[in-house]
Amino acid sequence: MKKSAKLSNRAIPYSQAFREFIPLDWAPESSAPVAALPASAYTPARRQSLQDLFPLDRLVIPAGGYKVRSNDTDYRFRPHAAFAHLSGLGEDWEPDAALIIEDGQATLFFHPRAPRTNEEFYSSSQYGEMWVGARPSLADMSARTGLEVRDIATLSTRLASKLVHGEGVTRILPGVDSKLEAIVVALRGKADGVDQELERAASELRLIKDEFEIAEMDRACAATLVGFEAVIADIPQAVRVGRGERWVEGIFGLHARHLGNAIGYDTIAAAGEHACTLHWIRNDGDLRAGDLLLIDAGVEVETLYTADVTRTLPISGRYSPAQRQVYEAVLAAQQAGIDAAKPGADFLDVHNAAIRVLSEYLYDWGILPVSVEETLDLTNGGQFRRWMVHGTSHHLGIDVHDCAQARNKCYRKAKLRPGMIITVEPGLYFKSTDLLVPEELRGIGVRIEDDILITETGCRNLTAAFPREADAVEAWIAEVQAR
Repeated sequence: MKKSAKLSNRAIPYSQAFREFIPLDWAPESSAPVAALPASAYTPARRQSLQDLFPLDRLVIPAGGYKVRSNDTDYRFRPHAAFAHLSGLGEDWEPDAALIIEDGQATLFFHPRAPRTNEEFYSSSQYGEMWVGARPSLADMSARTGLEVRDIATLSTRLASKLVHGEGVTRILPGVDSKLEAIVVALRGKADGVDQELERAASELRLIKDEFEIAEMDRACAATLVGFEAVIADIPQAVRVGRGERWVEGIFGLHARHLGNAIGYDTIAAAGEHACTLHWIRNDGDLRAGDLLLIDAGVEVETLYTADVTRTLPISGRYSPAQRQVYEAVLAAQQAGIDAAKPGADFLDVHNAAIRVLSEYLYDWGILPVSVEETLDLTNGGQFRRWMVHGTSHHLGIDVHDCAQARNKCYRKAKLRPGMIITVEPGLYFKSTDLLVPEELRGIGVRIEDDILITETGCRNLTAAFPREADAVEAWIAEVQAR
């Protein structure tokens, strides 16, 4: 785990003899050519689109920095989505960096490799080669990103320099790097709303995915399928060892790290009654034969694009009649939502189609206390939300809930357009304590989620390789566990 600033009670002083000895007799630093990131062919157009919205301004896009986990240990670094999108850098590139866009030009400021004669080489737990490995040089980073690159030490000078367009303003993505934000505000003065406008614009820029992003999403979905099948193969072991939810989480996490960068979000591995808790990430329960396992998980690939898939699996391999009853209702609702996902439709059409189907089932089962039309009147009704609390869709991409800072008119109240990627994930959650639900259905929670690309003519299910129909899921489990 990468270290934060050293604690004084753990610092070991360096002798002068050591300081003179440590730089001696190292092989030359590698001069092998550095390949350009595949994303670097697409990032110039993204940056230009953002600059076009603020043509007179200097735009500062920080990567963010390490976050302390405890004392002198940090969480693994992950750059801010806007920085990754506009620079092309994924994985753990590049803490404390900043991208400056001005007058149609982009410059990346970052902390380059220190020479071995510099104390940082052996003493810096965040940047020293002894601690984190050989870091890129300025030339390496330029080759990787296609950007003009400068040492982060010169950033303050650049920020203090006169804007190319004197009537412009410096805007910084807020809430990402507090130290850099303070520098910008001190140099610029307060300017109400300008940073929030940049934040919204950078978020909205990701609503439409380019062909590279779509290919990365396909890759994330394919890796996620491997992870799901690894979980299915190990369900019998998860039942045997106890605390099977943790086992499921661990198996999926192993494959996420092996096939990509990490999990795209905390895995939900909810067995039995836990499936009725929407964001169950404690994952400390047992897997028991006869129960369902709701697994909501996604692999994040190195470019940070993540899948987001949910399947509700019978732990014993076969759905009971009651489980199948609920599952079929959710599947019908999901199909209605997918059918509504097409260019020109309202974003909320997907949700509305799904909840209508769920409401019809709830009414037919005698659970809903009012008519379907009454419950769908959200001003005076909405009773169905007792069993389907959440929305049916969200945008998906670099962040699992992508484009979250977009304006409402560009998100929930917008039309679907080709290149958008959304989830479709209705569910029904019948808590064991809910006396309005027939006894045989209590304790059953089902969600089915797929990742849907809006196309010119309709949509494409990026996760179509995951079986959805109940019979197909049972056959899938049997086939995977027989391998």
